[in-house]
Amino acid sequence: MPASNASTKAAASAKDRELIFTRVFDAPRELVFEAWTNPKHLVQWWGPHGFTTTIHQMDVRPGGVWRLTMHGPDGVDYKNRLVFLEVAKPERLVYKHEPEEGCEPVTFEVTVTFAWERGNTRVTMRMLFPSTEEREFVVKKHGAVEGAKQTFSRLADVLPKIAPAPDVVITRVFDAPRELVFKAWTEPGRLSRWWGSNGFTVLSCEADPRPGGIIRIRSRAPDGAVYHNLGAFEEIAPPELLVFAMDARDQDGNIFLAGVTTATFAEHAGKTTLTTTIRITGPTPDEAKHAAGMEMGWNQSLERLAVELKEHAS
Repeated sequence: MPASNASTKAAASAKDRELIFTRVFDAPRELVFEAWTNPKHLVQWWGPHGFTTTIHQMDVRPGGVWRLTMHGPDGVDYKNRLVFLEVAKPERLVYKHEPEEGCEPVTFEVTVTFAWERGNTRVTMRMLFPSTEEREFVVKKHGAVEGAKQTFSRLADVLPKIAPAPDVVITRVFDAPRELVFKAWTEPGRLSRWWGSNGFTVLSCEADPRPGGIIRIRSRAPDGAVYHNLGAFEEIAPPELLVFAMDARDQDGNIFLAGVTTATFAEHAGKTTLTTTIRITGPTPDEAKHAAGMEMGWNQSLERLAVELKEHAS
């Protein structure tokens, strides 16, 4: 009985020292976890409305330090130093606010859980303070309750913007045996005759179809601009499967799109069903613009592939 009473008192004491916030986000938990741990995304939503954030250091691992400064709309800066205690991607984060010079003299521990819920993510953030007084200090002086609600609202607004573009999947049947279709993807001489959208001309093409082998294509657009596709083969199983990662770069060498292409070749009655899946892996500022035209571009390339297979049937 005494032990039970002690547990009840401890639970009651913890409740008086904590703040709990929860919200369901319309996004997969891997993306929500990424938004919480990638500085590039975190600065877009961290803090209440009107705040901006500078991240000086973020080492997401047990014992890693996270240092940031929150800039209030009134011009006041709030320095923070936190230390990660637990990191279980994409399920759980635990970190502790440890005051240092320039920081608020408050210590608290934060546990954030990311729970899958029917395709969405329920985030629960629990802030545990050493005392009720310290909890009340951040509630009354800094508006912690309303601040957390506004911060979650900003996160909800950011998630659709950082979500990767959906995979582009194109299936097409070619009147050619799959060995020939596979060669058209892996032999530089054949590849250079069909690669690219309408009006593009391949200037040079290299392909070493083995795991780790390079694929490098330089082409000229109808307006004269020169583009570079640089990548490497990841998987190859002739004549059934081809997987390669590739960056698309402008004439100055800037990457504007990065992705992984998976091509499968299935033969039936002398014809080949090609399924091409393109997954964007490297977001860039202009990703949405380029991704929007990717399906049309690939369809035009595959039209050119059909002509290549007809004209070079051996």
